[in-house]
Amino acid sequence: MSSLKEIAQLTGVSISTVSNVLNGRKNVSQETRERILRICEEQGYVHDAAPKKSKSDKDKRIVFIFSDFDREFYLKIIEGVSTCLNENGYDLIICTNKSSDNFLKSSFARGTISLDGSLSDEYFQSVAKPEFPVVLMDRVLDNDNKNTKSVIVDNYPVMCQLVQSLVNKGMRRFGFLGGQAATLDNKERFSGFMDTLQANGIAFDQTYYYHGNYREKSGYQAAKLMILSNDYPEVLVCANDNMAIGAIKAFEEHGISVPQDISITGFDDSDAAALAGLTTIKIPRYESGFLAAKELLELIKGNVNRDTVKLGASIIWRQSVRS
Repeated sequence: MSSLKEIAQLTGVSISTVSNVLNGRKNVSQETRERILRICEEQGYVHDAAPKKSKSDKDKRIVFIFSDFDREFYLKIIEGVSTCLNENGYDLIICTNKSSDNFLKSSFARGTISLDGSLSDEYFQSVAKPEFPVVLMDRVLDNDNKNTKSVIVDNYPVMCQLVQSLVNKGMRRFGFLGGQAATLDNKERFSGFMDTLQANGIAFDQTYYYHGNYREKSGYQAAKLMILSNDYPEVLVCANDNMAIGAIKAFEEHGISVPQDISITGFDDSDAAALAGLTTIKIPRYESGFLAAKELLELIKGNVNRDTVKLGASIIWRQSVRS
């Protein structure tokens, strides 16, 4: 009996074209389809419609888990993850922390990529195994588990650069609107902020530290508090774009002009930031997703290298900062 390769040679088409016809796909002309089927019959070629798989489906399945409060932020990250996995023949399952327990198991998938601060370090340490490695995009685990890897944004140096540029513009009275205090992003961004002020001999008034949760509403509420107290800084450095945009809305509702009365900066460079004219820090979201997937595939292959991957970021200057 002839092989698939021989059928392709006899019909003058590629092996993939023969396979498409035998699997009932519609992307082949009727004339070519009939010729292939006729030669298969003449050569006694019998196609096994049930594909043979040396591995189970779960061995080609990867889970991406994320917080669900800002889906727009995650789109480019997911696109990067998906591109890398598709290129390597893996399927992507996307879920939020509310349903993650059902999917973060070696019996369901081959590994996971997480960008969800609500899940604890201990949880990931317990689920990470040789048969189910974990790549984290929001933290670095302080342990020797060889089945975990971190791919994160290098927040500190770019925040130092931003604050130094603001100091160079003559600004001295700074405010900081932080996100969830325990997150690595917030810690690094605030450290860069504080260290740069200290290096320039500028004291930071802690009354200008406001707590948010990365959502736009928390930025709006923080600005409202400043307005009610009739006391706000010269420049407000925000730990993400959502909070910065919320603050801008509150100030402008009360006739406080940005940037004439107060300058505001964000972090992330979301689409909304560009529309709002927000000065911010651009992080490579697509690239971070692609690299996270690439590192996970290396762990799956058994190539263990726990060195943290840090991605650089850059400042995008727009109208929300006075010149």
